[in-house]
Amino acid sequence: MVGYLKEKGSRYSIILALLSLYFVWGSTYLAIRIALEGFPPFLMAGLRYVVAGGCLYLFLRITGVPVPTVKEWKGASAVGAFLLFGGNGGVVFAEQWVASGVAALVIAATPLWTVLFAGIWRRWPSPSEWVGIALGLAGVAVLNMGGELKTYPVGAIALIFAAMFWAFGSAWSRHLPLPQGMMASAVEMLAGGVLLLLASMVTGERVGSQPGFKAVGALVYLIIFGSLVGFSSYVYLLRRVRPSLATSYAYVNPLIAVLLGVVFAGEKIAFFEIIAVPVILGGVVIVILGNKGRPGP
Repeated sequence: MVGYLKEKGSRYSIILALLSLYFVWGSTYLAIRIALEGFPPFLMAGLRYVVAGGCLYLFLRITGVPVPTVKEWKGASAVGAFLLFGGNGGVVFAEQWVASGVAALVIAATPLWTVLFAGIWRRWPSPSEWVGIALGLAGVAVLNMGGELKTYPVGAIALIFAAMFWAFGSAWSRHLPLPQGMMASAVEMLAGGVLLLLASMVTGERVGSQPGFKAVGALVYLIIFGSLVGFSSYVYLLRRVRPSLATSYAYVNPLIAVLLGVVFAGEKIAFFEIIAVPVILGGVVIVILGNKGRPGP
């Protein structure tokens, strides 16, 4: 993995950021499912990012970090719209019907879409990356042939588009003027969170009853670990390594998400899911390995 790292930035900081994504984000799929027991999807996700982004923004301003320029606000808001409103919004919407482990498996295809979208900026996949893309997307097709994704096609469509939105936002972020350091995370979370809250208002979401302790605890976990730690680590990586490495969490998260879903939520693994896991993850690994040594987009 070290061979992928660029000279810019601390190697150890990059490794720690990757590890936080691998393990923390793997647990957020289950946390989302638990939070949905007390909150509607868009309201829950909007609160998550507005609170996390607002706290981080205030902290940075108090510590002397300058206010982003208008161009930086626009750039970060665009990234937040794709990553959080389109990407995470699709995940929380789908998890109303789809198990957390299955959702993580579909999102595992994110690096494949990221490599494809990089072609917009004249960085087309190498032959080995095309093989990985074909294999991974074939795994997604297998996953959609049975189980919950076949039963709930709306959830399947939402997850596929969520992965595409997240991938495009990740690739585009390399070419936009963004605030420096953690301020980029704060603005992106604020922008994405506001859009999610607007979606909640437009769709008429309401909290049916007072959320239980588990749902509130899951939301707090998502705010602190999923957003302040996880998303900030992801934004940090996007500025320092290639998008394909930054999105490599996608082949670790599903394994953790499936395990946690089975152990703590009683989720079951269907036949098509067992087949799809090695196919999707194999495609992602081929893409990551095929990306080694190539210049960034």
